[in-house]
Amino acid sequence: MSEDRTSGGRPGAAPATPVTAELPVYAERVLDVADLIPPGRVMTYGDVAEWLGDGGPRQVGRVMALYGSAVPWWRVVRSDGALLPGHELRALDHYREEGTPLREAARGAEGHLPRLDMKRARWDGVTGGPGTGDKAHI
Repeated sequence: MSEDRTSGGRPGAAPATPVTAELPVYAERVLDVADLIPPGRVMTYGDVAEWLGDGGPRQVGRVMALYGSAVPWWRVVRSDGALLPGHELRALDHYREEGTPLREAARGAEGHLPRLDMKRARWDGVTGGPGTGDKAHI
């Protein structure tokens, strides 16, 4: 993808200035994968790195922290299904709107926020995705 990504590219966000005209190649690849994840599904940071065959969960997390607001950031998640700290309520709104499978929080859980049901919400990068169902090469 050669388009400029902006820090305010998420739905409902105010327009923002471009993050940079040229993203690092790895960052562009991570954001392209995030764009492919279907509504109602998620991939972990590690899943994205494995799908790309490059980097690891921390590198993907860093890309998402710096540039992720230009894509559906709520679809790239922690492997334990916990909602992104500091963005829990916004992410939860997106999950409910998209029908992403959630697990109820335990009564003793801090804030009583649900978690993602990773067994049902996790996307394998192929099935139910955009296009013909074949894995895209990024």
